[in-house]
Amino acid sequence: MSSSLIAISALVRRDVLITRSYRLSFALEAAYGVLGLVLYYFISRTFDEVSSSTLGNAPSYFAYAAVGLVVGTVIVATTTSVGIRVREEQTTGTLEALATTPVGPIELSVGLVGFPFVFASFQATFYLAVASIFLGLDVSNASWPGLAAVLLVSGLALAPIGVLAGAAVLVFKRGQMIAGTLVYLMTIIGGMLFPVSVLPDWLQPLAELVPLTYAFDGARDALFAGSGWEADAAVLAIWALILWPISLFVFDRAGGYARRAGSLSEF
Repeated sequence: MSSSLIAISALVRRDVLITRSYRLSFALEAAYGVLGLVLYYFISRTFDEVSSSTLGNAPSYFAYAAVGLVVGTVIVATTTSVGIRVREEQTTGTLEALATTPVGPIELSVGLVGFPFVFASFQATFYLAVASIFLGLDVSNASWPGLAAVLLVSGLALAPIGVLAGAAVLVFKRGQMIAGTLVYLMTIIGGMLFPVSVLPDWLQPLAELVPLTYAFDGARDALFAGSGWEADAAVLAIWALILWPISLFVFDRAGGYARRAGSLSEF
């Protein structure tokens, strides 16, 4: 095994052990996700007459919102949570210790993103199971390999935002709020919980410039139509190829700045 894989696996293993030590937090997080599904299930029943033509391939508003929540779980894990983790490392002093090890920006970035993405993927699977078994979500036409591919490439395309959030934390200390705000705005424009078509006319063209749009559309195509997700996955792959080199460069520069300024462990 290469030194890079060893470093990445060590970071992921550490995060696994930390998560296992807070089992109540894990249970509450899972319950919170299920409550979100139930909430939108009853909202959907309130608006039964919503035309399915405005919801893409989703058969109901609940189906539309459920996919938004499921994909959103992966998105949050690979974006805003990374900045929060870097800030935790900074305040506990472990970030400074990591900086003294022969771990490069690539290994550190992938290591910090790796476990949140895998963990969120299991959460997404659990939420889909709950929605289909207990809340009547129709997944009879689903392409499960397609959905897995869309979630994977979505994580790859959006994880650089988390890496950039980590870079912002190294420089500004509270940079995770920047990523959180950016992702929140993108979920609105990208159609997480309501169709892009209901946005103001001047705002709708921006949806095509937001990678989250393709993550949501691709997941809905895979889950409810079983096809059509390939084009969205291809666009997300292009986003990943563009954003990863930029984010790694910025993270490396931010780490160098923090070392020179002696601020790796500053509160």
